Amino acid sequence: MNIAILGGGLAGLSLAYFLQGSDKYDRITILEKEDSPGGLCRSLTAGGYTYDIGPHILFAKDKEMLALLIEWAGQTNKLRRSNKILHKGCRVNYPFENDLSNLPPEDLDYAVKTFLHNPYADYEPQNMLQFFLKTFGEGITNLYLRPYNEKIWKHDPCFMDTQMVDRIPKPTVEELLRSAKGETVEGYLHQLYFDYPSHGGTESVIRGLVKKLSGKCKLVTNAEVEQVSGKPGSFKILAGGKSYEADDLVSSMPIHEFIKADQDASESVRAHVAQLKYNSIIIMLVQTKKDFAGANLGFTIADKSILFHRLTKIDFYGEAYHQQDGSACYLVEVTYRQGDWIDQLSKAELESRVKQGLQKLGLIVELPEAECLAVTKHQYAYVLYDLNHKENMTFLRESYAGRGIWLNGRFGNFEYWNMDRILRESKNLAERICQ
Repeated sequence: MNIAILGGGLAGLSLAYFLQGSDKYDRITILEKEDSPGGLCRSLTAGGYTYDIGPHILFAKDKEMLALLIEWAGQTNKLRRSNKILHKGCRVNYPFENDLSNLPPEDLDYAVKTFLHNPYADYEPQNMLQFFLKTFGEGITNLYLRPYNEKIWKHDPCFMDTQMVDRIPKPTVEELLRSAKGETVEGYLHQLYFDYPSHGGTESVIRGLVKKLSGKCKLVTNAEVEQVSGKPGSFKILAGGKSYEADDLVSSMPIHEFIKADQDASESVRAHVAQLKYNSIIIMLVQTKKDFAGANLGFTIADKSILFHRLTKIDFYGEAYHQQDGSACYLVEVTYRQGDWIDQLSKAELESRVKQGLQKLGLIVELPEAECLAVTKHQYAYVLYDLNHKENMTFLRESYAGRGIWLNGRFGNFEYWNMDRILRESKNLAERICQ
């Protein structure tokens, strides 16, 4: 038997890796649209720098999957994460609620009082905004959580469900008061220490994974999937102008692209896919003549007058990612929806707005101190968990399962998964397929 995997990102490649040990398949064919595999785990180069499509770091509670990621990456640097929230000229340790003493006095008072006297504490949250209000109170919600999430998602949190946030722990009164008095409380300890490839960016993981694929795996690049039809035992695929046949089929390509190729999709399936929402991302690489970031990896910014929501100082990753003493290089992220006002900004307008933001944040003094080295756009970046996400995906998974087609990956299965979770889901799917 043979199986075709549509999409050669981390999900598609890792599924092939976990399937190759089974005797069920003689051939595993991975069809990738781009000229190189990796998807969102590819790395780019500009101005002598290597950088990722958004910041990736290797960490996980799932130690088995983390070990695989580190093995595939080869040599890694082991680092301690230091992230700050830039708030009204203050640098607040992440997460926000664990470093309240660094807030301006009026914001500190607002955050503490509304946490201690919270009228929303006894409600069962039905959406993201309600979760924030119940868990953190009005002050922390309105000072940071609500504006930041509105900025990154381009969607009001009251129209997003709780899937992304319902595992966030509620701080105790004791913890919050310690934070307010100046005792920084470390949060999210599983993210505090991480690995990062010593050279080559996150794509090093992909290159290492590809080397682990056996001879029964065939990776075909420049193979954009144009048509898919058939059923188990007789799937037919047209990709990159060539025809392929497969007994079994998995799609890890974005479901919005898969539906365009799916010749047998019903109108109801098409309608549910059309309701799924996602955000695209602009990645800008910016070098500054001076380093005002200090020993910090990343900064998040809720201020809506600043275009970008996050900065990552790539020099932090190690010697291979740093060029000049005293300078700094940032990966700048801006989310957008296709066709919105951000999408319509010219490259010159984007550069101007980013430099103005850097100046406002105190990361440059004069605009000419920042040089834009590269700007790229990436259509599929963030899955958006709106209030209809769960219903839509339940319907789609059941519909495709009924046709013998498996969905996998962040945009194939339309779940906002980190790298370790993608590996775990691929391993679980491989076990189900081989039963």
